[in-house]
Amino acid sequence: MVQKRNPPAPRARPAAKKARPLPAAATAAAVKAEPKRRGRPRAYQPEVALARVLDVFWKEGFAGTSLDDLSAATGMNRPSLYGAFGDKRELYIKSYEAYRDRARQRLGEAFAAELPMREILERIYSIALDMYLSGKDGPRGCFTVMTAASEAVFDPSIRDLVTIGLAETDRFFGSIFKRAQQRGELSAAANPQVLAQLASATLHTIAVRARAQIPRAELEGIVKGALDVICGK
Repeated sequence: MVQKRNPPAPRARPAAKKARPLPAAATAAAVKAEPKRRGRPRAYQPEVALARVLDVFWKEGFAGTSLDDLSAATGMNRPSLYGAFGDKRELYIKSYEAYRDRARQRLGEAFAAELPMREILERIYSIALDMYLSGKDGPRGCFTVMTAASEAVFDPSIRDLVTIGLAETDRFFGSIFKRAQQRGELSAAANPQVLAQLASATLHTIAVRARAQIPRAELEGIVKGALDVICGK
């Protein structure tokens, strides 16, 4: 008779060793090595971001600007840009509106000064040249003339903004000439509307020439000649 053998008892597994905690320096290094997420900055300021967007569009135009360019300029990723301002077209329109607001404010300050007609016009053109010749990478000219007018061909909303902007400038100059007539600085036979269009056209030509990096002294000479015609020596 065969005697049955009992199976051997299973061996006990050695207890797992407890993991040693990482030194504080290693933990800090691991945390530091984690990639930073790009998004809306904590100190996000819409005005600052929009000003940077304006600078890019002003230099490169709508077609020449990519969302990556705008993201790099503002430090915001695409979702954050969309959330704050909308798509690229909306960004362009908002930046153009900001440009118009800035120009309107500065021209309004010049008009508010109680100066003779020629002096106030000289101040306006000086302000315009400051804007047209600005830009860390070189003169940019006028946003309306140099970039928005091109986009107006394809986009009705931008075309409306350009048309409104041009009309506002004409009315602004017209108000200067009407006031000059009331003061006796301008002949009663003069047509304020025609003079306003000539004054606006002078703005446009110095904007284009500024973008072409014509020296300021030469642009100021063009302004002086235009004022001699408009105001009469």
